[in-house]
Amino acid sequence: MSHYYDWAGGREAMVRFGPASGPVVVLALPLFEEANRTRTFAVGLLRKLADLGIGGVLPDLPGQNDSPVATEHAMLAGWRTAFAACAATTGRPVHSVAIRGGSLVDHDATVVSRWQFAPAKGEALIRELFRTAHAAGEPVEIDLDAWSDEGGPVTIAGNRLSRPLLRDLNAADCVREGNMRVVRLDTDPAVADYKVEGAPLWRRSEPGDDPTLAASLADDIADWIDRCAS
Repeated sequence: MSHYYDWAGGREAMVRFGPASGPVVVLALPLFEEANRTRTFAVGLLRKLADLGIGGVLPDLPGQNDSPVATEHAMLAGWRTAFAACAATTGRPVHSVAIRGGSLVDHDATVVSRWQFAPAKGEALIRELFRTAHAAGEPVEIDLDAWSDEGGPVTIAGNRLSRPLLRDLNAADCVREGNMRVVRLDTDPAVADYKVEGAPLWRRSEPGDDPTLAASLADDIADWIDRCAS
């Protein structure tokens, strides 16, 4: 069911799933094109959590999806503020669930726990963005260490992105303290609390889905939330 939440910069859409009481998951999608490739999967994951009796919220962040904010005006600080505001509107125990670059935006939210799937440092995401631009014959001309550079937005894969956003993302990392769990694909050599079989949907050229993977992750999230409550 579609709803809205207010934050310091305006109003954004969010979709609610599952029961209206008890713990709730607020899900942070990956960033940019990865969000488009995984949104169907994320919706399926939240629906499976709803079947397990766990509420869910999928918010639009400023400059993403159907946001009224232009993509070139999106800022990492704004994403974090908006995500925190969305989590606060629930009035329930919140568990952050983040996929890939979504793990960079939940820092300011008051949550019981953080559950991260394939979290990635901002530096790694920026490298991939730049490789995408270079492969498309549109190399990005920006010095990520020149914080005083006030040049205009750069275009990557059709998205106009501000230079401050790119620099902030390049320096950003996931929350690595507190009550948290990291899950990765079994093909990912990075350290994780749990590894699961599946394909990296965010790397596909078109949006995809994996109901089996969604069901496995939903079970793990539900078990994690139960453990956090005990």
